[in-house]
Amino acid sequence: MVTINRKGKEDRSLSHENEKCVGCGICSDICPTESIKLGPILPIARGLLQMDYININKDSCVLCGLCASACPFDALDFTINCKNSKEMQNYPKWENKACINEEECIYCGSCVKACPKDAIFLNRVLPKVEDLVRGEAEIDLDKCIYCGMCSEMCPAEAITINENDINSSKQSIASDIEIDKSKCIYCGICKRICPEDAIKIVCTTCMERDMIETPEITGEIILDDEKCITCGWCEDICPVDAATVTKPFEGEVIINETETECKGDSCHACADVCPCNAISIVDNKSLVNPNMCTLCGACVKACPQKIVSVKRSDMKLKNIRSKSWNRMLGSLIE
Repeated sequence: MVTINRKGKEDRSLSHENEKCVGCGICSDICPTESIKLGPILPIARGLLQMDYININKDSCVLCGLCASACPFDALDFTINCKNSKEMQNYPKWENKACINEEECIYCGSCVKACPKDAIFLNRVLPKVEDLVRGEAEIDLDKCIYCGMCSEMCPAEAITINENDINSSKQSIASDIEIDKSKCIYCGICKRICPEDAIKIVCTTCMERDMIETPEITGEIILDDEKCITCGWCEDICPVDAATVTKPFEGEVIINETETECKGDSCHACADVCPCNAISIVDNKSLVNPNMCTLCGACVKACPQKIVSVKRSDMKLKNIRSKSWNRMLGSLIE
C-alpha cells in the first residue's frame, strides 16, 4: 500500500491498495497534475514483476482526491481529517454494486467457481447420505479373503480394509473390513463383484421412500464488497437469477483491425490483464464477452498493437457537484 500524508489547515491523506487495483489507468488519465503514472501492467498481471500497478509522485500530488473519486474499484482512498471522501456529501459516489439475494439462492456454488476475484463465499450444508438412503449391508468375515475388489469398486468409497504390515509377524493380509453406513448407497456393486459371496446388501430405499424426508439444503452465501469488481459473472451464471450486478460503465469494447491485425495466440496481452476474465482468444483473435466486461480499459493500455479501444456511453458516478470535476470526470465517457 502506498500512502501520501500532508498536514496543514486540513489533514489530507491518499492511499492506494494494489490488491484492489486492476491496472485500468483511469486515475492516471484524469489526474490534473499528472502525478499518477501507470506501471508495466502486463508483466505485473502475469506475475513477472512484483510492484504496484500505479506510481504516485508525492511531490507533485496536490491531494485533491479526484483520482479516488474516479476509481470504480475502490483502490484509492482519500481522507480529510481522517474522514473518507466516500462518506462526504460533497464528493461523487459510484453506484455500481453486486448483490446476491439469499432468499432466492439455491447454494449451487456456480458463482463461487466463476468469480475471478474470489469475492464470493459459500457455506453449504448438505443432508446426510444415511438420511436419504436405507438398507442393510453386512460382510461375512469368515468368508472374506480381503482381496480388496469391493473397496476398489465402491462408487461411494464406503468400504475400508485395515491391512496388516507385510513385514509384521501376523499371518493374515488384513485385520478387519468395514462398511461405512454414512456413505453406503446400497447399490450392490460390492456384492456382485465379491468372488467369495461374502457380502450381503439389501436396498430398502424404494420401499421406504414415503418415510424418507425431502432433502433440504441450507447455508449462507456472502459477497465480499471489498473484493468485488462488479464484473457480472455471478449474474450471468446464476441459474435462478439470484445475483444482480450494476456495472460502473455502459458502452462497448472495440477491436479495430483496419490497419493492424490482432496477434491472438502469440500475444493475448488483453486477456492476461483483464481483471474480469472477459477476454478469450478464439480462432487466433481476441474476443470480448460484453456480459462480463466492466469497460475499465486495462486491455486498451496493454495492447501492443493499439487496436483496442473503449467507448463508454454512460457511467454510474453520481453527485458530481463541481463544474471542473464534471468536465474532467466526463472525459471518461466518449
